[in-house]
Amino acid sequence: MSRSLTICDRQQAASLRRQTLRKGILLLLSDLFRLTDWELVIHLVDDREMTPLNERFLSHQGSTDVITFNLDDLDPATKTGMMRGEIFVCVEEARRQARRYHTSWAMEVMRYIVHALLHLQGYDDHDPADRRRMKRRENRLTAQWSRLIAPESIGSVRKAKA
Repeated sequence: MSRSLTICDRQQAASLRRQTLRKGILLLLSDLFRLTDWELVIHLVDDREMTPLNERFLSHQGSTDVITFNLDDLDPATKTGMMRGEIFVCVEEARRQARRYHTSWAMEVMRYIVHALLHLQGYDDHDPADRRRMKRRENRLTAQWSRLIAPESIGSVRKAKA
């Protein structure tokens, strides 16, 4: 059994409470995803780091919210229990989307992490029917997770310097 979770915070948009976020992610993995084995690295980054990743690996211009790399050799749709991956979350994008969707940046970060974990479990969002199925599961899991750990507990927005 392997349980490894690394959180790397290289962004300046928010002041994160990494230990609180870590505890929340561990609850998400064990209680909501019901996983027993995982090896995950979650990078919290800014636009400057996300943009070249998005352009190189997804051939999309500019930044994006989350990029997931499945590091497991097995087909994610058929594996049981083990999850291995690397996730890049753009906190600046979370702040922008939070304003657009009238939510908090922390709730957006939580949503992006759930979204990435669903990809690691084999969910896909390219086809409209698959996207609706994934979005329903994402909404349900994000709501459940936000009842276990309050989004505002994971950090606060950094004020821009004058």
